[in-house]
Amino acid sequence: MLTAEMTDALRCPVCAAPLSLTPTALHCPNHHSFDRNKHGYVTLATGRRLPEGDTPTMVAARTAFLATAHYRPLATALSQLADHERTDVLDGVSPPRDRDDQGKTRQAGEERAAGEARTNGEALAAGEAPAAGREPLVVDLGAGTGYYLAAVLDAWPGARGLAFDVSKAALRRAAKAHPRAGAVLADTWGTLPLADGSVDLLLNVFAPRNGAQMHRVLAQDGLLAVVTPTERHLAELREQLGLMSVDPAKAERLAHELRDFTPVAEQLLEWPLDLTPAEADDLIAMGPNAFHDRARATAPVTCTASVSIGTYRPR
Repeated sequence: MLTAEMTDALRCPVCAAPLSLTPTALHCPNHHSFDRNKHGYVTLATGRRLPEGDTPTMVAARTAFLATAHYRPLATALSQLADHERTDVLDGVSPPRDRDDQGKTRQAGEERAAGEARTNGEALAAGEAPAAGREPLVVDLGAGTGYYLAAVLDAWPGARGLAFDVSKAALRRAAKAHPRAGAVLADTWGTLPLADGSVDLLLNVFAPRNGAQMHRVLAQDGLLAVVTPTERHLAELREQLGLMSVDPAKAERLAHELRDFTPVAEQLLEWPLDLTPAEADDLIAMGPNAFHDRARATAPVTCTASVSIGTYRPR
């Protein structure tokens, strides 16, 4: 459920002014208002049609599958990453800034991203980032049900969380995923309704990436964590049931999308999955294969989960 402490980084999607929270809505000084619905999330959109999100059937399958703890190793890895970042924040560690060939700091990316927001008609409000000393903010873009965000918040006591998604069905669950997490329905392909430099840890797990906006909202010393499947991910299951393959050009696309970030580290995480037929069907039904005709699992399946966890700092 959204609280005032969670919303200080949110911005009006119409005019980019700060938002204040009341029991029923979020308001900006220019009289734009956004209702908090009965399901606990708030819609910060301008009326433009949002991209299609996960259907209620997909969300139900994801909820059932994640409840089995088969993906707990990934949640644990993200929790450990968050704990390490929390320690760095407490110790006052500031990561080194990347420099270009002329030895100048890479401020061009930040200026370009901010410029793009302005050319989109966004009047960026003064004092965009929250004041120093605030509680850290973790944002999950494409958060789904909030499963990974909740794990990260458990590892970072005191941090606040915001789950962004375009699926109403998913956000109904994300709004209740953790006591320190709020949920926001917004166009993650457009200008994000977040203040410049307001996010300390930005998560992107099996979700599309809006590189320019991610760069804009991440703090100068913030961390971006991106989880993508490798070509080995669920290979046995995909071969057995004729499922979609992982795009071999994914790594190249990722590098292009995150060209304003400096890679910090990449971790290959693999673990075995021993699935019942029902669990295999839920795993398939919670992702993009849900939109395609496919065979169903009729016997237990053993396969490999294989993902890459890449971490990045803004240039």
